Amino acid sequence: MDEALLRSLTPGVLGVLVRRGADFAAAEDAVQEALVEALRVWTADGVPANPKGWLVTVAWRKFLDATRADAARRKREDVVEAEVVPGPAAAVDDTLQLYFLCAHPSLTPSSAVALTLRAVGGLTTRQIAQAYLVPEATMAQRISRAKRTVAGVRFDQPGDVATVLRVLYLVFNEGYSGDVDLAAEAIRLTRQLAAAIDHPEVAGLLVLMLLHHARRASRTTASGRLIPLAEQDRTRWDTALIAEGVAILQRALSRDRLGEFQAQAAIAALHADAQDTAETDWVQIVEWYDELVRLTGSPIVRLNRAVAVGEADGPRAGLAALAELDDTVPRYTAVSAYLHERDGDLSTAAKLYAEAARKASSLAEADHLTRQAARLNTRSSP
Repeated sequence: MDEALLRSLTPGVLGVLVRRGADFAAAEDAVQEALVEALRVWTADGVPANPKGWLVTVAWRKFLDATRADAARRKREDVVEAEVVPGPAAAVDDTLQLYFLCAHPSLTPSSAVALTLRAVGGLTTRQIAQAYLVPEATMAQRISRAKRTVAGVRFDQPGDVATVLRVLYLVFNEGYSGDVDLAAEAIRLTRQLAAAIDHPEVAGLLVLMLLHHARRASRTTASGRLIPLAEQDRTRWDTALIAEGVAILQRALSRDRLGEFQAQAAIAALHADAQDTAETDWVQIVEWYDELVRLTGSPIVRLNRAVAVGEADGPRAGLAALAELDDTVPRYTAVSAYLHERDGDLSTAAKLYAEAARKASSLAEADHLTRQAARLNTRSSP
């Protein structure tokens, strides 16, 4: 069974149900039931000739069954029963529209993002919780509340661009480094959005995605081990994507409407422009991080700034910047280990790498940090 095929078809099937009058929460539940049915039937009988049409038909029947069973919706039963069961669905891409519909004004931005990632992005509750750095149970409650909020709401007031950008960014990050490969899909949708909306931050997000994606082939070994930026083979970077991204960024920055995605893209462009870590313009990167701190106040941005300060002004300056942060910030211990290693304190760095490995959010990151600790322990042993 090709689960990737099911994931790719989900937004389109959901869009058909919404267009046919299903409220979003009920449509999403019906599609999930149809996917479960597909896993059972297709595994036994094979994938049908028209998989999307099959899913639409089954999902619509599930929706009808649920509607008829719901006493609160009995007044709509006559209309629902009169609907013709849909046949093969037209090849319409509703995904970007669904992103906007999920960013509904009745939801808070964080709830809208979580609902979209779950319903349209295909991410699990666990993956979304990791992206938000909250317990899985907390995220499950947030998604459930979002579904209840929009239950019965007609989506004639789509949400704003900023929320949609946040969703696309999180989908890209999960696809770039997580269990589900959604990076290319996030780029495709952001290209669509950039073509439809003349907005500097849309351009900034597209650039950020392109520049990160350009390095993808060099980020891991064939066995899946992480390769730090300083050790990546830059000849494997996609120069066409880099050139495209830089050109878009220059046009966006020239409009003097700076936002956080443009600032992040500028940092990525400085990394892409350097031949190696030593030639990187770290001073300018620190200046861009200062802009990001001003725009976001994010502790993660401050953490990354501490690394850049350590490269620009030396590891002790980086450690001083790090000391201003709460040590519970994710990856704080790993950054501290790196800066202590740069400062020559290999024993402390090894202990911190081992501690960071225990806190890592993924197996690949834990493996990398464990190897860093082992490398330093080998060097410091008599």
